[in-house]
Amino acid sequence: MQTTMHPDNDKELWLETVAWSADGLVPVITQSAATGRVLMQAWMNREALRATRDTGVATYFSRSKGRLWVKGESSGATQDVVSLHLDCDGDSILLQVNQHGGAACHTGRQSCFYRAYDNGQWHEDEPVLVSPDTLYKKS
Repeated sequence: MQTTMHPDNDKELWLETVAWSADGLVPVITQSAATGRVLMQAWMNREALRATRDTGVATYFSRSKGRLWVKGESSGATQDVVSLHLDCDGDSILLQVNQHGGAACHTGRQSCFYRAYDNGQWHEDEPVLVSPDTLYKKS
């Protein structure tokens, strides 16, 4: 991801444009830049958004762990940022990425959105590409 330095970046006014929730987070939809497929939804805080911009690698905030996590830090399934977009209300981010390692989902699927609603039930409509046991090797 190429960023153009602007005087406002030094003051981080660009971060103030985001309508952060009361807990300092913003939802992020992550989409494949190659296919347009929605891969996942996650959260960012200011530090995660700044790190994503600065490194060009998708960095999120884990609400369950209470810390930043770089996508792929334990699985190797990394996301290189192609573009970053803020919606019209400023309360949601679209991150377009090049997904490496095939699986964006911790279940080993390409997308976290692998369950489709049909006739009153949810059906899994996407195969597991890599076993989660292989994806997240225990040390």
